Amino acid sequence: MDLAALAAWMDGQGLGSGPVEDAVRLTGGTQNILLRFSRARRSYVLRRPPPHLRANSNETMRREARVLAAIADSDVPHPALIAACGDETVLGAAFYLMEPIDGFNPTAGLPPLHAGSETIRHRIGLAMVEGIAKLGALDYRAVGLEGLGRPDNYLERQVERWKAQLASYAEFADWTGPAEIPGVDAVATWLEANRPETFRPGIIHGDFHLSNVLVRPDSGELAAIVDWELTTIGDPLLDLGWLLATWPEGEDPDPASVAVRPWKGFATAAELVEHYRSRTTRDLSSIHWYGVLACYKLGIILEGTHARACAGKAPVATGDRLHAQTIALFERALRWIG
Repeated sequence: MDLAALAAWMDGQGLGSGPVEDAVRLTGGTQNILLRFSRARRSYVLRRPPPHLRANSNETMRREARVLAAIADSDVPHPALIAACGDETVLGAAFYLMEPIDGFNPTAGLPPLHAGSETIRHRIGLAMVEGIAKLGALDYRAVGLEGLGRPDNYLERQVERWKAQLASYAEFADWTGPAEIPGVDAVATWLEANRPETFRPGIIHGDFHLSNVLVRPDSGELAAIVDWELTTIGDPLLDLGWLLATWPEGEDPDPASVAVRPWKGFATAAELVEHYRSRTTRDLSSIHWYGVLACYKLGIILEGTHARACAGKAPVATGDRLHAQTIALFERALRWIG
């Protein structure tokens, strides 16, 4: 990271003066880079793509910054955007600056306050639901996000789009193929046969689960929803479906499936749905379908890393771990469709 170039760009934006100091890379993400630093006694967090850019890395950064700017005046918990740079020549990639968040990610470990209170842990799930309900209630046209995605036929496109994604993994040598994924065709068939007839377009986060939120250190409230790279205009109920697809099942779930401990006290999936229902005018009669779609979509996304690992383009251990998650997601979808 060229900190001198960053400082020169910040000069042009009127963001302090002098050197960039106390720079430290933040952990938590697996792809994009987060750098916290200070300048002229103000703290910043910089977000940019990884050193080895993918085809859409820069556009993803520009999209994220656009969304954060659009929801700046809303009550959706999010990192406050300070400034964005779409010019890839400044640091070798598009990037943006945001305010630091005073919060923690539950999957990285619960502080004593949260670990010691079932009431506070219960509140975390409810606060997450409130966050996506607020996001889905925003008028995307009014906040300037028309054109961010293609809401026309959004639900009709889903199965074929992800079926094609799965088929594309055949280009990776030695990939074990879809035959190892239980029910991949049965789930696709069920989704097509049970698709909701209509929906109301809105902003969706696109990857909403426990790893992508920060919780306030003094309560179970959300400090921010983070990692906005998959945001688009679609059906906001998919965010709730995604949360259900990744939420531990049952009151006493298998410890291997729980990324947060202790889990006791967290809301059940049924409580999450009812809490969302009380905060929306959307029809939740088909929420089961959105959960199955989330299992299908996320499972196929994760299988991509397994396919790359089979071809020696990703760590084998990571590929095996994500392949196991893909299998678990499809097994969950099969249970849900009966």
